[in-house]
Amino acid sequence: MPEFSLTPEQVGLRDMARKFARSEMLPKAAACDKAGRFPEEIYRKAWELGLMNLNIPTELGGSGLGLVDQCLIVEELAHACAGMTTTIMANCLALEPLILGGTDAQKTRVLPRFTGEYNLASFCLTEPGGGSDAGALKTRARREGDDYVLDGEKCFITNAPQASLYSVFATLDPAEGHKAITAFMVPRSAKGITLGKDEDKMGQRASSTSTIRFEGVHVPAQDRIGAEGEGFGLAMRTLDQTRTPIGAMATGIAQAALDYASAYATQRRSFGKPIAEHQAIQIKLANMAQDVHAARLLTWHAAWTIDQGGRGSLESSIAKCFASDAAMRVADEAIQIFGGYGYMKDYPVEKLLRDAKLAQIYEGSNEIQRIVIARELLRAQA
Repeated sequence: MPEFSLTPEQVGLRDMARKFARSEMLPKAAACDKAGRFPEEIYRKAWELGLMNLNIPTELGGSGLGLVDQCLIVEELAHACAGMTTTIMANCLALEPLILGGTDAQKTRVLPRFTGEYNLASFCLTEPGGGSDAGALKTRARREGDDYVLDGEKCFITNAPQASLYSVFATLDPAEGHKAITAFMVPRSAKGITLGKDEDKMGQRASSTSTIRFEGVHVPAQDRIGAEGEGFGLAMRTLDQTRTPIGAMATGIAQAALDYASAYATQRRSFGKPIAEHQAIQIKLANMAQDVHAARLLTWHAAWTIDQGGRGSLESSIAKCFASDAAMRVADEAIQIFGGYGYMKDYPVEKLLRDAKLAQIYEGSNEIQRIVIARELLRAQA
């Protein structure tokens, strides 16, 4: 059975992330959200503290942290600003295919660039019109001598305008479906790459998101990750790893909403007493607390399962799906407790609702997560 207490090292990681989140991220969160500003100075400080590249092995200069440790950090960062957290954690997603499927030579050549100096990377899977159907990619890769040539478009790519490296998934033959999907490392400097406009998003506005078009982009064969046709499996294994921190991010949002609502309820008075003394408010807070605790424990369990060597497809899907739905419920109730003030941008809770919504969509929508959960359950019965 896993321990529910944290080690002294984990407490130290959590406290470091909390201090950074509250002192560096939170004071600028509202302004960055309003302006849609990408606060690179904060991201550079996160890199300097070792809060980026958490999954890069220690022998290559990274933190080499397990998923439980990563989730402790992500929850604290998301408590301050989920948009900034998405940018900070995007390197873990983008570099995971290389960590899982790359050769030792590839890892030694590429990963130290990210631990030795500040660099961002992007994970390029989603396509216009494709959405959740990751097995039906239209971005093509054709072999020409010692190179592959990429043509196609990716959308909703986090950190795309700032990234120096893209992990790109393309198909060698659309007729072959997922069996032809192959992964590549593509430097931003490659000729033929065009970036679209920075998307004007509903929430998580401190992160940067855009489309990327590849037109005749030559990629050396040595920059292919894994063998031809292994890309789909590599993408799914990557998402099994990175869905769990999305659960942690959603938990951080939910905890922030609960904290703000609890504090407000003790200060706001109606009918001659603090609203926290009204049973209707107490019931809301109790339901919110249950959601937060359940989300955290499901996330920890999924992270522990993967740290113990399990694939975690079922557990990570449950954690991501439940925690993101819970974050929406808790943020919505926080707005209700704030009343009319909760609807105003001068107060913090409306941002939490907008930020939480994306957690239900990216890294596999919650509809897809429920399909994964059902398939895993039914497979166990077969």
